[in-house]
Amino acid sequence: MIDAVATDSSSTPSNDRPRRARRTRMTGAERRQQLLEIGRTLFAAKGFEGTSVEEIAAKAGVSKPVVYEHFGGKEGLYAVVVDREMRRLLDMVTSSLTAGHPRELCEQAAFALLDYIEEYTDGFRILVRDSPIPQSTGSFASLISDIATQVEDILGREFKSRGFDPKLAPLYAQALVGMVALTGQWWLDVRKPKKAEVAAHLVNLAWHGLDGLEPRPRLIGHRKS
Repeated sequence: MIDAVATDSSSTPSNDRPRRARRTRMTGAERRQQLLEIGRTLFAAKGFEGTSVEEIAAKAGVSKPVVYEHFGGKEGLYAVVVDREMRRLLDMVTSSLTAGHPRELCEQAAFALLDYIEEYTDGFRILVRDSPIPQSTGSFASLISDIATQVEDILGREFKSRGFDPKLAPLYAQALVGMVALTGQWWLDVRKPKKAEVAAHLVNLAWHGLDGLEPRPRLIGHRKS
């Protein structure tokens, strides 16, 4: 599928002939990518409800039917944007886990999430909002759970080597990844301290917390259940 865009790229010759608009063509794939980028920017700034098909079409310089033709409507465009961002974040985290030492693996995971926030800020703003429509890749909470599964294997091996119950690794993986994710949401706007320092503090808390882990933690308050 190819659609056309009018551009004023002609020049007026010396005999003063009338200027004529030359039409350039955008392929279907190029138009789809353009709409995705525009939708991503608008959804990040205004949210799903605050963004209209009319505004998306106007930003792209096309009519509303073009948006419907490519995505079936605003919901379809939003779903593709969210799915792409979730896959991007998961790929960045999983591909970063290459070190052998568990502490460095924690550093790599923290950096991967902070890198994503820094490089794909609009995408992260979209992901942390509650999605108004179902996603094929699930919710942000399910994405965090997927990342925790990657960390779970690392913690399980570390727990076993230290004589702790490896069956508790999923609980600690969720806690650690959730800590990084929530800190990332806070850092999204403040951007202080610098990324490397944030990663260092996150790993400091996580690693030294694990380092002093009690095999059978106990409650010290009155409540026991």
